[in-house]
Amino acid sequence: MNENREHIVRDDEQGLRLDVAMAGFDDVASRSAAARLIDAARVTVNGVRGVRSRILVAGDEVNYTLETPVVFSLDAEEIPLDVRYEDEGFLVISKQAGLICHPAPGHHEGTLVNALVNHCGYDNLAKVQGDDRPGIVHRLDGDTSGLMLAAKDTEVGLILQDGIRTRNIDRRYLALVHGYIAPDSGSIDAPIARDGRDRLRMCVSDREGARSALTTFQVLERFEAGQADEGFTLVECKLYSGRTHQIRVHMRYINHPVVGDQTYGRGSEKANRGLTRQFLHSYRLRFEHPLTGEPLEFLDPLPDDLAAVMSAIADTSMGRTAYGEEVLAALASQ
Repeated sequence: MNENREHIVRDDEQGLRLDVAMAGFDDVASRSAAARLIDAARVTVNGVRGVRSRILVAGDEVNYTLETPVVFSLDAEEIPLDVRYEDEGFLVISKQAGLICHPAPGHHEGTLVNALVNHCGYDNLAKVQGDDRPGIVHRLDGDTSGLMLAAKDTEVGLILQDGIRTRNIDRRYLALVHGYIAPDSGSIDAPIARDGRDRLRMCVSDREGARSALTTFQVLERFEAGQADEGFTLVECKLYSGRTHQIRVHMRYINHPVVGDQTYGRGSEKANRGLTRQFLHSYRLRFEHPLTGEPLEFLDPLPDDLAAVMSAIADTSMGRTAYGEEVLAALASQ
């Protein structure tokens, strides 16, 4: 059962950001918990939907809705964990499609967190995203596969988290999208917000509360249209922000949705070449070791289901770009 609360901003809270002020409320556990309430549209200030950066004035009326806490399992579970690198501070793993990163409503167990607890032990994982998300530094959508970071040491976790925020950690994704993209490169600079009609979806929006989002892409290979499809383009995407579903939402926005995407995609199963999860794979991480400064780079070839799609359309290839030759040769060498 949800609980509605009201708070009148005090003189000593004047000038604080909304998320900072809410972190001091007795019934809000932390700033990250406040941010989650705000992003979920559960907070209003003087009757207007709140945004994290709103500066409060004494006398403002903050209304917020708390959900009854749900108990999630943080028990160790023997879930396959594909570890590509591990030291005392962090791990690089290749997450399989279908694995949710952390417990949440509808996914109380069987998550990456449960696998990490089994591999490292709860007490040996950093809690930089809260005690209920041990090891988690950043996330991939459940049906997105590929490389991601997990932290064991708190100091290392905070450095990695900051590296993602400042883009010192270079994350690249492979995406197969519908249609023919003519330019070899491009950028999509469009703010993203939760869809007002469907809370499970995000959308490009200019309304208050939408958060800035920038994605760049480079074309690797193009494929001719067939009888059941409009052709495809294989692109590399780079994130300059980390919004929920960002690549998927941005590619739909430019009318080139990700193949197989069940939320933002289009076309029949045939047009999607039988794929029922988004063709989106985190294939490269490049960064400096958070403690030693050693340059590190990890490449992750396509998993079997995505590789099978590429094999199925190989004979319709219109050729690779020069950059595509470089990227795909590097992956083939792994």
